[in-house]
Amino acid sequence: MKGPATVPHPYPGKLIVVEGIDGSGKSTQLSLLRKWLDAKGYNIFFTEWNSSELVKETTRRGKKTKILTPLTFSLLHATDFANRLYHQILPPLKAGMVVLADRYMYTAFARDAVRGVSQTWVRRLYSFAVKPDLALYFRVPIEVSLARLLTGTRAELKYYEAGMDLGLSSNVVESFKIFQSRVLNEYAKIVEEFGLTVIDATLEIDEQQEQ
Repeated sequence: MKGPATVPHPYPGKLIVVEGIDGSGKSTQLSLLRKWLDAKGYNIFFTEWNSSELVKETTRRGKKTKILTPLTFSLLHATDFANRLYHQILPPLKAGMVVLADRYMYTAFARDAVRGVSQTWVRRLYSFAVKPDLALYFRVPIEVSLARLLTGTRAELKYYEAGMDLGLSSNVVESFKIFQSRVLNEYAKIVEEFGLTVIDATLEIDEQQEQ
């Protein structure tokens, strides 16, 4: 059955998206790809999850005050995605550019499912999406992603990133492990359903690029 992002888009440009749990290294790899494509002379447009000016401030306030329910969170992200799709993704695709997206609707499919939002409803919510030309999933174990996050520049886990809103554990690290493990399980289903290309994100950066 035809669903969201299952039909190839008709535009001359290319849409490349990266997915993975926090700490998977997907953003680093996308940045390197961006530099490589730029050096090759490609016209590039970059977009990332939850960056639309339309809802970014609202989402920020909601996170800060910890008042976002799973459904509210889902709707805010869908609004962000819709706004960016029509104003940031489709125009460059129509112009023949390469669009690089740090996260796509698969992020919502994984996280919203873990937060108890109906998977059928979420897929219908994103039924306007276009199919990426290439979707890369950076697969990494929880312990590796956790170590990367805690040794990075911020050295602490965020409230919603750790799934603290779900009451999984009073310990933020344990909550992160439980929440992100469930997200990993959802991603495994998404890989099968939508045919994402899996990258072993435990490898060194240059080895990942060779994949």
